[in-house]
Amino acid sequence: MSTPSAGKFGSRIGFILAAAGSAIGLGNIWRFPYTAGESGGGAFVLAYLLFVVLIGVPVLMAELSLGRKSGSNAVGAFRAIVPDSAWRYVGGLGVLTGFGILAFYSVVAGWTLSYAWDAAMGTFADGMSVEASGKHFGEVTSGTTGPVVFAGAFLVLTALVVRGGVSGGIERASKILMPVFFVVLIILVGRSLTLDGAGKGLEFLFSPDFSKLTPLVLMNALGQALFSLSLGMGAMITYGGYLKKDENLPIAGISVAIFDTLIAILAGLIIFPALFTVGAEPKGGPGLVFVVLPTIFDKLPAGQFFSVAFYSLLGIAALTSTISLLEVVVAYFVGERKWPRERAVWVVTAGIFLLAIPSALSMGAVEALSENAETGAKSFLDWQSIIWGNIALSVGAAGIAIFVGYKWGAKAALEEMRTMPLAGAWENLIKYVCPLAIVAVLVYLVATGNWL
Repeated sequence: MSTPSAGKFGSRIGFILAAAGSAIGLGNIWRFPYTAGESGGGAFVLAYLLFVVLIGVPVLMAELSLGRKSGSNAVGAFRAIVPDSAWRYVGGLGVLTGFGILAFYSVVAGWTLSYAWDAAMGTFADGMSVEASGKHFGEVTSGTTGPVVFAGAFLVLTALVVRGGVSGGIERASKILMPVFFVVLIILVGRSLTLDGAGKGLEFLFSPDFSKLTPLVLMNALGQALFSLSLGMGAMITYGGYLKKDENLPIAGISVAIFDTLIAILAGLIIFPALFTVGAEPKGGPGLVFVVLPTIFDKLPAGQFFSVAFYSLLGIAALTSTISLLEVVVAYFVGERKWPRERAVWVVTAGIFLLAIPSALSMGAVEALSENAETGAKSFLDWQSIIWGNIALSVGAAGIAIFVGYKWGAKAALEEMRTMPLAGAWENLIKYVCPLAIVAVLVYLVATGNWL
């Protein structure tokens, strides 16, 4: 059996776990619960699931097929199929989006390092009230040194992995870390569902109030579906380029989508029963996962062990995502600008760190966070999430759908997939439903100012 090249995944399960690792991370465990909480719960969840099926999976398959066909980076993939055309700017937007997302994502990932340390020191062992947990979160995020240092540390960890290449280290690590992470989540779900507020939490999460299904909620649900699946940022194009030609593309891609969506729902099953048990407000914003979870660890047998395990594994899940984001940008400079990988990794990481600093310093004390929630004021981190995590992702995904559906051609993409089930339905979705739905939501929100 030959050894796979450094640029290819060695097995289907290796690709699925690595690509799922790219998708499964803070988008599921951090962003999904707080976005669902701010967007009214059940109506948002229903819209999110529909967007995953009708837009997320079709665009995911389009990106993977585009990447494998070209064997190139996010910009090179468009250049390979349509040389010297403006379509390469769609890939360029993906590179910029990956850069922008990683700049604020690394800040939140840095919080996981801080919380893993606190858990190891027994900070959460004796139990915390919501007020005490909120105060602790404010202390972690409002400093002038700690948030910057932890974000920088996470970026360095990411850079060290990407510097040595993705396929070997990430594939091997993913086969161990992602199943362990899944087991810990299942245990935490089981405990959370036995709490007193479990019924109210489940009702909030799964009983849709359609009066709350506003265009803004639809935009949030669309952005979450794209963000969670790592779409519109070039990650799946890049990873598709690392997939061998004889691999079953539809099975691999759909498996990634199933794992990713399942993890998001499990995160909701952890957060919302606990939330209603301790009487916290669902509209907790970005701090939700860091404020609520510390209040339930003392209720678990061996609670300190589980708190360390959860935040450590959350950090690992975040790392598998930050690696893919950094790889998108690095792959561009290596493939298009012919930079040595070493130079590309450290120059790009330094640039991302500079953009991360304002986000790291934009989170005030818990009192300020509460005031922002009441007044609707947004921090720099919030704006980065809106610009890159909602708008840029959506524009990029629409561009990819139009390119694959019309310029490259849906038939050509299906030839690359070879065994796509419901091929006719996929073709109609990628040509008509995906671009029209994304553009309609974007135009409405920009025209009404509801995205602000």
